Amino acid sequence: MRFQTSQQMKLGQQMKLAPRMIQSMEILQMPLSELCERIEQELESNPTIELAEIDPSLRDRSEEGASTADQELSIDPESASDFARLDDYTAANPDAAENTYADAKMTRDFDDLPRTRSASGERDAKMDAMASAPARAASLTDQLLDQWALVDVDERIKVLGEVLIQNLDEDGYLRASFEEVADRASEQVKALEPSEADWELALQAVQLLLEPAGVGARDAKECLLIQIDALADRLGEDRDDEITVSQEGVEIATRLVSEFFDELMKNKLPKVAAKSGLDLDEINIGINLLKRLSLSPARRLVTDAPSVVIPDGIVEYDEENDRYFAYLSDGRLPDVQINKEYAKMSADKSVPDADRTFLKKNLSNAQWLIDAVGQRRHTLLRVINAVVDEQRDYFDYGPEALKPLPMKTIADRLGIHVATVSRAVSEKYIMTPRGVVALRGFFSGGLATDSGEDVSSNSVKATIEELIEGEDKGKPLSDEKIVQALKERGIEIARRTVAKYRDQLGLPTARMRKQF
Repeated sequence: MRFQTSQQMKLGQQMKLAPRMIQSMEILQMPLSELCERIEQELESNPTIELAEIDPSLRDRSEEGASTADQELSIDPESASDFARLDDYTAANPDAAENTYADAKMTRDFDDLPRTRSASGERDAKMDAMASAPARAASLTDQLLDQWALVDVDERIKVLGEVLIQNLDEDGYLRASFEEVADRASEQVKALEPSEADWELALQAVQLLLEPAGVGARDAKECLLIQIDALADRLGEDRDDEITVSQEGVEIATRLVSEFFDELMKNKLPKVAAKSGLDLDEINIGINLLKRLSLSPARRLVTDAPSVVIPDGIVEYDEENDRYFAYLSDGRLPDVQINKEYAKMSADKSVPDADRTFLKKNLSNAQWLIDAVGQRRHTLLRVINAVVDEQRDYFDYGPEALKPLPMKTIADRLGIHVATVSRAVSEKYIMTPRGVVALRGFFSGGLATDSGEDVSSNSVKATIEELIEGEDKGKPLSDEKIVQALKERGIEIARRTVAKYRDQLGLPTARMRKQF
């Protein structure tokens, strides 16, 4: 076998995403809260961009309301062409576009430049805006360690307790064994050579002394028992509490968890009654107390972010014209503009070349961001209005009236690529007369009814949820009976599809929904 090497020249054309096209995709996909952070980062790092005082009535709508036509924005040609090129590129290279976007990272070099604003003694509006940002909440571990620092225990137990707290998961459980915890501990802790009894004593102290009750449990059963013990300490106290504590409830709940935990988790209450000698009324006393407890106690200390959904758009009903109209709710978005002083300096030949180069680069970045945000508003508003038109029945009659709506329908209607629609609706919410809903939720595939009419899968889910909410809890509907009920409404789907939709809705099986 002989290997040969040679050189060849090959001509060809290849499309690549420019960095600004990638950033345009990023800006379009950001929900409102992230876009605010992105603009604040630019305010902090780019001296050529500043907050602007703009009359709020000039934004999305006036005090009296605005029509869709009033919402059309003047888009900078360069920024708009970025989106057009992006559509062309995505159409030709769908996989490459996604990969390039996922892997792309913005890099920007900033040199030091004196800030004339602060030198003049004027308040820096950019710093004021960032100073109003809320502080990050303390982590679960930090909060528990703060509590642990105040407990009065032996120093040896104190050290081991700190290690145990650092090994708790996000629900407050100790999933690792004492051996695993010891292996992860520092050399200082290992030097103490703690025995298993030492670790057990430290864990009992964590379980007993830290709040909320249940933290430090090793499994769900122990978690409930710790919380029941904490409730038992309240007996005889006059407390304004959401949990009503009685001696009978505590005793029954303790017995149910201690002796019949597995049957309880499977809702086999008749079996529990037969084994325990308790009647169903007594069992329900214990269950009602257990329902007030938490299997994830530490979640009370740390809530998942974002805790509040900020809608990007608002849909309202115009009674006079019998139509729904949309406008953007980005009034909290910082209004920014180019700093005129730095713009003049960039064109002043008396300014050193290095400073002028720095200014021009940052002025270009600032102008691009302003244009990209404007293009985002333009695209997002067009998409929302198109969705409102297509899903008029939803706003009139509710979720059951949702129609199948492929993203391609909206893309074709607006003359943009499907990928642009997908990014525009990603993580976006709109406030409607029927509540705050995810914009992506209006898009789904469909199923055919007996009459040949298409019905949205989201509409089918809403119907399943309605059937389960209205069922007799003593005789809940099985998946097969739900199939039959849907068929009576002209919707024919398989039982496994009903089970899949029910799981997606977070609804348990009929056996688990049954009340005795």
